[in-house]
Amino acid sequence: MKRKEFLAGMKAGMPVCVGYFSVSFGFGAMAIAQGLTIWQAILISASNLTSAGQFAGLTVIAAGAAILEMILTQVVINSRYALMSLALGQRLGQNVGTLKRLAVAFFNTDEVFALGMSRGKNLTPAFFVGAGTVAAIGWTSGTALGAVAGSLLPVSVRMALGVMLYGMFIAIVVPQTREEKPILISVILALIFSCLFTWVPYLNQVSGGLAIVICTVLAAALCAALFPVHDEEVAQ
Repeated sequence: MKRKEFLAGMKAGMPVCVGYFSVSFGFGAMAIAQGLTIWQAILISASNLTSAGQFAGLTVIAAGAAILEMILTQVVINSRYALMSLALGQRLGQNVGTLKRLAVAFFNTDEVFALGMSRGKNLTPAFFVGAGTVAAIGWTSGTALGAVAGSLLPVSVRMALGVMLYGMFIAIVVPQTREEKPILISVILALIFSCLFTWVPYLNQVSGGLAIVICTVLAAALCAALFPVHDEEVAQ
């Protein structure tokens, strides 16, 4: 049963694998351009699996900033994973042990999270880890190839590859918005808040990572109040 679930997760994660390969190719090329070695770039991708966090971290490394600034940058940008993990913890149930939860936590990226949550009440650790494993392969192998290519590609081409991440996430989320009203409302609210932090004076001075966290918390809190999930529904 676990093997079947793992393979099902790998199959579901193939589109994410392809998208991650394209985005991480750009990261690998940029890492080499900033002075990192091929193996350093690969190690970063193999141990992190955080697109926004890695690109931001690369900027901090290139600037020669202190380790404290790196820590604060990563905490702010990746705080959303704590909220996502809470949702996953409820969906997985109470019978899942600590080791399995740690494995799920490692593979908990935006796109893999969306895949897991779209499976509804049938989500299992094996499925999630399967989807995460194939996604991680795409992310790491793309970084390796991008690092080898180095600065051979024009900057415009490398930057254009980053757009793939957003297109891939939209492709995962949009079908769910058609089926579940709370998801549609949360997406609309997050979009509105994001626009406010982009164009409204003073609000647009907030860092991008912190703005993501605030938008996520506000959208999630409002949807939790508007569409509460009772304990009986979670247990089922």
